[in-house]
Amino acid sequence: MADEETKSLKWEGKATTELKTTKAQQVFPLLEDFCNIHKWLPALETCTHVQGVDGKPGLVRHCTFKTINQDEPAKWCYETLLSLDPVKQSISYKVTENTLGLSSYVAELKVIEINDNGCKMEWWFTADPMEEMTLEGLTGYIDSLLKAMAETIENELK
Repeated sequence: MADEETKSLKWEGKATTELKTTKAQQVFPLLEDFCNIHKWLPALETCTHVQGVDGKPGLVRHCTFKTINQDEPAKWCYETLLSLDPVKQSISYKVTENTLGLSSYVAELKVIEINDNGCKMEWWFTADPMEEMTLEGLTGYIDSLLKAMAETIENELK
């Protein structure tokens, strides 16, 4: 009974990182360009516009992940833009079809000014529990993606 109750709960997690030399108003325009996330997220091979209007809810992108082992099939996902708020500097999306094992995954990325020179990026998510992963494992993976994204952005904007 306890296992059934645990499986029915949503996973929730958050990753945070600081960009010490980059302002929020420099970072957010890169994130709001929804179909170009592969430029900033090193784990992605491609990201293409599938349907919808740039910057508007309903926009769909298709992302493929880089593979380490050439014998493995590439991982991919379709993501739909739910909201984009330039004032709050936040973007939310959901993963629809995917080969990542994600179900009911919804995320929000936020950029927050923290001082005159830097900002903080936050990546919140909810998802159904995964078969092959723990909540801690998924949160750790998203944390590593966010840190890699922040490093790539800071290096590009120097």
